[in-house]
Amino acid sequence: MNEEAESILIVDDEQSITDFVSYSLMKEGFRVDVASNGEDALALAMRKKYDLFVLDIMLPGMDGYELCRRIRARTTAPVLFLSARDTELDKVVGLEIGGDDYLAKPFGVRELIARVRALLRRGTMDSVSNSGALTAAGITLDEDRHTAVGPNGSIDLTPREFELLAALMKDAGKVVTREELLREAWGWEYITETKTVDTHIKRLRDKLSAAGFDAGVIETVRGYGYRLRA
Repeated sequence: MNEEAESILIVDDEQSITDFVSYSLMKEGFRVDVASNGEDALALAMRKKYDLFVLDIMLPGMDGYELCRRIRARTTAPVLFLSARDTELDKVVGLEIGGDDYLAKPFGVRELIARVRALLRRGTMDSVSNSGALTAAGITLDEDRHTAVGPNGSIDLTPREFELLAALMKDAGKVVTREELLREAWGWEYITETKTVDTHIKRLRDKLSAAGFDAGVIETVRGYGYRLRA
């Protein structure tokens, strides 16, 4: 086994799913561990460092949402939800608690691999320093230190919120489409669920409002995307 390969933890109580997903990912060269419930998954996550988590939502005992919360408290590694629950509310909840993407069952192997590679690529980019600082709308973003500061002090952002804000700040005063934001903040080279952007924009607005900014600092441009007021 290649020790340099990226490591993925799959959590699902359906063996047919874990067999399919683990086989598909190992065939692509990833290292894979499997857990059938949240408690076992959390124990593994406490012992080992994973580059990506693939979580079912409907797990026995601790569900996928709670598992995601606990994982997110200790790591910024991306989380991909796999679930037969495909309502917009389910997707929004998953993203709001710290998930990075959501893939509904049933799914094809090519889409699974594309999502996994996009999340891992973004995770790698998050860990690489980008020299310089961005300043716009009263916010200073330090891409070397991954810090955001406003007039009232530090702004607490997740890695995805940081990348989203950076993408808006680089084009402050201009409209940035949802598709452009998906590419910039998620590294997605294909367009599937632009609602993901809307959910994260809402979370980012809430964070900025809590930091003392006007709720309209990020403007919605109907039919196009979003604009950060310069």
